Amino acid sequence: MERKHFLKSLLLGTASVPVLLSACGKESETVTPATGTDGATGCCSVAPTETEGPFPTKAPASYVRSDIRDGKAGHVMTAKITIINANNICAALAGALVDIWHCDAEGNYSEYGGGGMQSTNYQAVHFLRGRQTTDANGQVTFTSIFPGWYSGRATHIHVHVYSASGVSLKVTQIAFPEGTGSAVAAVNGYGKGLSGYTTNARDNVFSDGVGLELATVTGNTTDGFQLAITFGVAA
Repeated sequence: MERKHFLKSLLLGTASVPVLLSACGKESETVTPATGTDGATGCCSVAPTETEGPFPTKAPASYVRSDIRDGKAGHVMTAKITIINANNICAALAGALVDIWHCDAEGNYSEYGGGGMQSTNYQAVHFLRGRQTTDANGQVTFTSIFPGWYSGRATHIHVHVYSASGVSLKVTQIAFPEGTGSAVAAVNGYGKGLSGYTTNARDNVFSDGVGLELATVTGNTTDGFQLAITFGVAA
């Protein structure tokens, strides 16, 4: 899998004014020369491409909604994702379609199961999957629950970004901070703890680095969590 040795990460939070990196790197996957509509040039880090499987949403356009919980129990989490355009000096990308999906508190996905990788059969339900369109600030917001974990993977959220016309721009994943004081530690795997948990450093997707995929996560188990991340795409 082609990945990154990037120069700098973008930490935009919820700001509507994009951050411009001062120098370009050599790897086109993650650092793209950019020219703005005003002729200014600069560089933006592009999110790394990750696997979409093995549990992608089967009909994403059917789940246009911001609250994706569908009654699933767990600590409430608000996820704010900002999409910027690496081909336009990090400008906010309005009108992009953003799909997300992740497992429940027990580590299970909707739309799958009944054998193989997931014994619990959730083929007939669609929890923790949704689509939103970015606003003028390039942002979408989802209400979900804090993801659980399953064997072989660190806590994560899948993200697929499309143009307004439906052209795929990026498939990637969101990683979570770990260790003492982190939300992952506070949630403690819900009922099953963290014994056997796969850390980001040992995860087969994140082990080569999470600099461009690591979210900022704040909050607590009483009041809920807030997740924020910015992804650059070449649109």
